[in-house]
Amino acid sequence: MTSSDPVVSVRDLRKTYGNSTALDGVSFDIQRGETFALLGPNGAGKSTTIEILEGYRDRSGGEASVLGVDPAVGGLAWKARLGIVLQSTGESGNVTVREQLTHFAKMYPNPRDVDEVIASVGLVEKAGARIKSLSGGQRRRVDVALGIVGRPELLFLDEPTTGFDPEARRQFWELIDSLKREGTTILLTTHYLDEAAHLGDRAGIIADGRLIDIGRIDELGGAAARVPVVRWSVNGVAHEERTATPGAVVARLGEPDNLQVIRPSLEDIYLELVGAHA
Repeated sequence: MTSSDPVVSVRDLRKTYGNSTALDGVSFDIQRGETFALLGPNGAGKSTTIEILEGYRDRSGGEASVLGVDPAVGGLAWKARLGIVLQSTGESGNVTVREQLTHFAKMYPNPRDVDEVIASVGLVEKAGARIKSLSGGQRRRVDVALGIVGRPELLFLDEPTTGFDPEARRQFWELIDSLKREGTTILLTTHYLDEAAHLGDRAGIIADGRLIDIGRIDELGGAAARVPVVRWSVNGVAHEERTATPGAVVARLGEPDNLQVIRPSLEDIYLELVGAHA
């Protein structure tokens, strides 16, 4: 593949289980160095999509290319170019954090420095602790460390900050920002829409196995979805007006009760899009 080719290319991706359809014609590309957020409710098809692209699950139809290779036939050399952070892992808890990372680093041709990785995920004080003694959030940081120690070209992050406290999430965002600056391509799934807004360059929204919208984070839903809403009440009766000129509406209203000007957030737009396909 050339530098201008998409790192991930999916066309009409399908997955069925008997009479049940998990993916129904999903198509998208991810460019080199891009962070692409795949959003959607539980059961929408996000994890199925990622598992197919990682080579863990066979597709029922369509085409997929990851780093120029069909993931269904990707070998060890191809897998060494990937970093994967699953929703949960079954790694042994009887070794220390440093031992586990050192073991995994040996599997890659150009790994990161183990102590550098430990510091980047905020586990310096736990480097010598056995994984089984860590809290859930700390174990999640180990998962992230294992995903990046191989210096991947493409990093899959499936709900990476589950169990993180707000401070730990912010530290994780700084880590991902640094990986982006290095040119790492990232495919992210998350239920935290502020996380998608901060980290993502573009996003796709999946509902019922179909991609219902795709675009830059600040363009999802189209211009109409981002028109502000003015809300107020008169004699206890609620009113609202969607308008591109909220200032003019406020000037016309004067000083009514409970006056609010609401500019739709990514969460508002996401909920509206998903709700329309429920």
